[in-house]
Amino acid sequence: MQAPLPVDRLVEEWLLWATWQRDPQNHGRHNDDLIGFDEFDWVVRKHPEHAWQSIVATVSDPRAEPFLGVLAAGPMEDLLGYHGPSFIERVEVEARRNPQFAWMLGGVWQCQMSDEIWARVQKVWDRRGWDGIPK
Repeated sequence: MQAPLPVDRLVEEWLLWATWQRDPQNHGRHNDDLIGFDEFDWVVRKHPEHAWQSIVATVSDPRAEPFLGVLAAGPMEDLLGYHGPSFIERVEVEARRNPQFAWMLGGVWQCQMSDEIWARVQKVWDRRGWDGIPK
């Protein structure tokens, strides 16, 4: 059984990938040397507790600020879609405690989340600045 990367390394690898993919020159290209996207995706599915810790750590890293929309629409959205009942209470607590986390939640869409989980996300998210909503 494969063990996930340590949280700090997963965050680092994901930030390397996010930085690379944001460059317009790389649009539509794939870089096999960057494992951050695939590793985070796997961790969300197979090691959700580790994924939660990695999401919180990523939000707390100042370098991640330009990529919080990608974090929201990827790992956070998927964690809630696959494992929402196990994590929604922690999401609510973290959103009330951490404005940056609440703002990141503003970029989450319902996708695979149950209506109940989705309603709870909407109660704690901060949508200011998303989809043309004034800050």
